[in-house]
Amino acid sequence: MASHSIPAPRTDGFTTTTDIPLYWARWGAEGVDPVVVLHGGPGASHEYLLPQLLDIAATHDCLFYDQRGGGQSKTDDRTPITWEVQVADLARVLAEQGEHAPTIVGYSWGALLAMLYTIEAAAGRVAPLPKRLVLLDPAPISRAWRGEFEREFAARQNGSAVTALRAELAASGLREANPDAYRQRTFELSVAGYFSDPHRATELTPFRVTGRVQQSIWESLGDFDLTPALHKLRALRIPTLIVHGRQDPIPLASSQAAAVAMGAALVTLEDCGHVPYVEQHEQLMAAIRAHLG
Repeated sequence: MASHSIPAPRTDGFTTTTDIPLYWARWGAEGVDPVVVLHGGPGASHEYLLPQLLDIAATHDCLFYDQRGGGQSKTDDRTPITWEVQVADLARVLAEQGEHAPTIVGYSWGALLAMLYTIEAAAGRVAPLPKRLVLLDPAPISRAWRGEFEREFAARQNGSAVTALRAELAASGLREANPDAYRQRTFELSVAGYFSDPHRATELTPFRVTGRVQQSIWESLGDFDLTPALHKLRALRIPTLIVHGRQDPIPLASSQAAAVAMGAALVTLEDCGHVPYVEQHEQLMAAIRAHLG
């Protein structure tokens, strides 16, 4: 939560083998079972997952990095960033960090990136192949489900609950009394539609999404449907956990289809939207710990 302090990383730096330097940071004990955490967006940064997902660092060596185009990995290069670029970047980050059989934990877009990376690794186009996968509220695995998500999220953001919260903020006088608190609350209301209950969108770590990066990556996927490619991963028997909030605006059917295709375990969190690390933190961490061992 934003009000909680975030510990400094054990070590951090920038990549040297990517076209632009990508910021990375590690928490946890060195040499313990490594876990690579992929943030959502695309075009965001790792920081908004903190401090909640740092709970994984209590038992694992956790590597986070800012994907190209967001956070401390922003670039002035206007060349469109594609999903293939993001996959290649991940492979280079893993190589530089010496990760030979990584466990990948991906959230939202990061979970879809983990799937895309694993598909490419299975085809021999990148390496290494992940040892385990944890996919938290994955972004939709097809264009049709993405369209369904976009309509549902827009409806929630324009619904009576979020509208009432905006009116409450406007009447509060907070903008003049405490501009920083006002900006924080404005950010929270901009993502309130992701929550099972919009009133729970509080004390969040703010983040910015680079719009052109987000747009170019989704456009690069075209009229996508990963289901057939995910089905081919089943034979690899990569232990995979998918966690999905029952009230996530992203259709549960998308994660169910991914679980069936991959032969993955699916945990559905009740009374939970798209932000399980805030909404149902203990249940989420229990599921992750059980999978990671």
